[in-house]
Amino acid sequence: MRKKIVVGNWKMNKNVAEGVALASSILENLDGGKMACEVGIAPAYPVLSEVGRVIEGSDICLVAQNCHYEDEGAYTGEVSVRMLDSLGCSYIIVGHSERRQYFGETNRTVNLRLKKALEGGMRVILCIGETLEEREAGVTDAIVTAQVREGLANIENLGDVVLAYEPVWAIGTGKTATPEQADAVHASIRATIRDMYGNADAEGIRIQYGGSVKPSNAVELFGMPNIDGGLIGGASLKADDFVAIVNAAG
Repeated sequence: MRKKIVVGNWKMNKNVAEGVALASSILENLDGGKMACEVGIAPAYPVLSEVGRVIEGSDICLVAQNCHYEDEGAYTGEVSVRMLDSLGCSYIIVGHSERRQYFGETNRTVNLRLKKALEGGMRVILCIGETLEEREAGVTDAIVTAQVREGLANIENLGDVVLAYEPVWAIGTGKTATPEQADAVHASIRATIRDMYGNADAEGIRIQYGGSVKPSNAVELFGMPNIDGGLIGGASLKADDFVAIVNAAG
């Protein structure tokens, strides 16, 4: 049985003091970080070190929101896998729709980041998802399949990869795919993995749902057969909401 995973993506929110306070509250309310599901929090880069100190020794994973695909060099504003490893990160998110939309990331550059993260001993959350226009045009499966195939190009072992299906039209909008809609896309993603890697990998890989997950809908979403937890945005910025979502997965 796949162990569910819930990760809070704080995006560009919370300074150091605010992040420490939020992480401390989450830790306290999760009984010192002992949970039935896997849990991670992804602060902004400047907050990673201090939040890492707060959750050190607990079962909560420190997660980075992105990485560069080179080890070092003249890449102003970028952060390498080696740097993130030195801060205690164990997961890196790649391919988030906001990175694709605002910063020009493509399936190819997402694949390069994923490879570099895996080479550096990290586990990776690969984000995929369609826009509202693509869903209305009936090309959801084609878009998501291409993102999976190209994002995982030349990746032989999926043991350290988690997929996160995030319909772009549901991120930060308050709109949420119905559990049935979300599960149908998750099933399609699993079928793509089965075609690429075989049945064992398809059944074993965890696929999170992201897109306006809240305490009020988490239980129903996480109860679907192909949904293995959530990548949580806005609700992860409130300790009570995030803890309730974690408990819904556990």
